[in-house]
Amino acid sequence: MAKGEGAESVASAGLLQPSILRQEELRRNPKRESKGKLSICNKVCYAIGGAPYQITGCALGFFLQIYLLDVAQLDPFYASIILFVGRAWDAITDPLVGFFISKTSWSRFGRLMPWIMFSTPFAVISYFLIWFVPDISKGQMMWYLFFYCIFQTLVTCFHVPYSALTMFISREQSERDSATAYRMTVEVLGTVLGTAIQGQIVGKVNTPCIADPLLLNIENSSSVAMEEVNITHDTGSLTDTRNAYMIAAGVIGGIYILCAVVLCSGVRERRESSELQSAEQASFFEGLKLVMKHGPYIKLIAGFLFTSLAFMLLEGNFALFCTYTLGFRNEFQNILLAIMLSATLTIPFWQWFLTRFGKKTAVYIGISSAAPFLILVVIMESNLIVTYVVAVAAGMSVAAAFLLPWSMLPDVIDDFNLQHPDSGGHEAIFFSFYVFFTKFASGVSLGISTLSLDFAGYKTRGCSQPEEVNFTLKMLVSAAPVVLIVLGLLLFKLYPIDEEKRRENKKALQELRDEESNSSSESDSTELASIV
Repeated sequence: MAKGEGAESVASAGLLQPSILRQEELRRNPKRESKGKLSICNKVCYAIGGAPYQITGCALGFFLQIYLLDVAQLDPFYASIILFVGRAWDAITDPLVGFFISKTSWSRFGRLMPWIMFSTPFAVISYFLIWFVPDISKGQMMWYLFFYCIFQTLVTCFHVPYSALTMFISREQSERDSATAYRMTVEVLGTVLGTAIQGQIVGKVNTPCIADPLLLNIENSSSVAMEEVNITHDTGSLTDTRNAYMIAAGVIGGIYILCAVVLCSGVRERRESSELQSAEQASFFEGLKLVMKHGPYIKLIAGFLFTSLAFMLLEGNFALFCTYTLGFRNEFQNILLAIMLSATLTIPFWQWFLTRFGKKTAVYIGISSAAPFLILVVIMESNLIVTYVVAVAAGMSVAAAFLLPWSMLPDVIDDFNLQHPDSGGHEAIFFSFYVFFTKFASGVSLGISTLSLDFAGYKTRGCSQPEEVNFTLKMLVSAAPVVLIVLGLLLFKLYPIDEEKRRENKKALQELRDEESNSSSESDSTELASIV
């Protein structure tokens, strides 16, 4: 009898064990089902982390070229060297930082967060020194080149881990897409802020220009006195302009630090969010080889390479185009602000559009919409109202160009993880090499565009420019971007991940994770049964 009762007790224990284990598992982790969900606060804090890169990048992209030429008074040839080498170095640092991140071990702060925290103070110092004019007769070019490269290295140490953080905040693709939309909205707001701070502070001071001597008709008797007055006035105005640039750099540096603090305080890096539990980390070069063989990734970065180049050419030369070709010397900062405000207001629209009609459709319509307006602004006579209309239309395309690459890259990574479930931890490679290709190409384009202005006869601090310079600027902000946009959209025809494929990948990945979760639960059950 006792033996039968004992057998019944063991049988009951065996029957009840899965239920007991399930209760114990839920007790240990009551939010297992919803652990991939992000609160609005999490998404906002994550999004704010994207602002420093965009604020500083926008200020440098729109104003560095005209600053080097008209404020630091560098020769266009030296300015082109600074812009090209700085961007090229920036491109090289992306995969290097991605490599070192892949070798970084996990800490209690995560694997990515320490890079963000430790790079921030040094990046702010180097950024400020870019906008400082040293009192040296020789070596100015090396000063700007050195601090520009140092800043690009440090901001890469911030931005590459921040970009890869997208894959470590949640397992849910919808949550990552939502967080990306928050991020893109804040980043475009960051470009507005960068444009507003830099443009409005600098715009309060009139940068002195030198009139063409052929246009002056000054009597010989008064020419010496007039020259002395002009030199004194120009020196004072130029000093005020330089001080304005440093004030703007100080304000932007403070915002950079504040955003980094919010990001590190409000976002938790989840190790389990991206990698499948069975995935083993391959070496960097093995991972790079796998990534570069992944067809959807190559096709995606090829398409965005051309479209990004189009907008980078527009960004780098638009201030000079407004100042000299259109003649809006005192309005260009407001026109730039109109572009960024338009982009900010249309980000939610493009987020709705891509969820309603698909990401590829959003690419075709969003990016191509800028082409007619870019053509319009150069074929019509200079008109301020038309220029503002073009700025608003260009801003809508800028919003699409901002949102879509970062929304589509996680889809490519999911496709890669599905095809290579035993190889994980390559998110930094995906993001860093995408940024590498776009930055390197933008460095080439900016270097060539500045050299083109030099060959066309650009006059430093000139009140007007030769007709050849105006024609070159028209080509750089209209013809070249339109051609690049068309080429990029043609390449997007080859991109294979449409909405149907994306849904299939999401379902397959969820099934893999469920299988791993069930396998882990069964393993725990077997272990506990052995103990019992």
